[in-house]
Formats: sequence, C-alpha cells, structure tokens
Amino acid sequence: MTLGRAALLLSLLLSQARGFLSFGEDDGIPDEWVLLHVVQGHIGAGNYSYLRLNHDGKIILHMQSLKGDADLYVSDKTLHPNFDTYKLQSVTCGHDVVVVPGDFKRPVGIGIYGHPSYKESEFEIRVFYDQAVPQDPFESGSYSSEGGHAEKKSAQAGDDFQEEESIFWTILIGLLKIILEILF
Repeated sequence: MTLGRAALLLSLLLSQARGFLSFGEDDGIPDEWVLLHVVQGHIGAGNYSYLRLNHDGKIILHMQSLKGDADLYVSDKTLHPNFDTYKLQSVTCGHDVVVVPGDFKRPVGIGIYGHPSYKESEFEIRVFYDQAVPQDPFESGSYSSEGGHAEKKSAQAGDDFQEEESIFWTILIGLLKIILEILF
C-alpha cells in the first residue's frame, strides 16, 4: 500500500513538474491566436534588451524565462520602456504574459529586463495575434480620398505647427533678453 502511494505521488509530482517546465504548443493557447514570431535571447543581470512591435491588432506576448528571471515592459510612448517608463508590465518569475491592445499606437516598444538576482537570464517570447478581435478600419478616424487617415494627418500637422511656434517664441524671447541686457 505504501509503495503504491509513493508511486502515485511520484507520478503526480513528475506530471506537475513537466507541466510547469514545458512551454509547448499545447499550453492553453486559443485557436483564434496566430503565432507571429518566436524570439529567444539572453540578457545580463540589470540590463535591457529591446524589441519593436509593428503589427496592428491585439497582440499577446508570452515570455518564458528558461533560465534566470527576465521581466517584460511594454509601451506605446517609448521604444525603450523600463521599470520607470512603461504602460504594461509582467514581472513574474517564470511565465510572463502581456496583452497589447489593438488601439496602442504603433510601433510598440518592448523591453526585456534581466533581473539582478541572476547573472544571466535566458528567455523565449512567443508573439501571438488575436484574430478573434475584429478590426474596424473606420474606428480610428475618417479616411481622406487618398486612402490615409485625414484626422491623424491634421492632428500631426497641428502638433508640428505648435512645436515650430514654440521654438519661434523661445528664440524670440531669448533675443529680447540679450537686447535688454545690452541696453541696460
């Protein structure tokens, strides 16, 4: 009886360990997800490695730390996200998952951080596209006759004009200060 329990316990522990250590195709990935990329790499302790995501739509990043502990930081504001500047993160030991919404501005910056507890971390990232989320080409603004986004173009032109105007005023005020210092 004791030998049977020990064998049962050993087989249970082995199946749990195999499930914990494996990162195969059959790990609960829905059929609607399409595998786009598999990236493997190494990262030193306290260092970052950066990737750029250009693909549109809802993207799921699955990262497995194969050795050590790599953490994942994601941002649509900077191409070099870190633990101070990020929008999304996953900092678990082992399996990290981040879902990048379809409305994030592209390109999206992905930062992989090697945790300082380990001299080197080895990781594998699987990038999935969720094709179950329908893409509406008209949701982000109206289209111009040239096929581009008229709303985005005009907003960008407005930002450029505002930046040029700001630089102009900065230079003008600087010149006025110099003239006033010379006169008085």
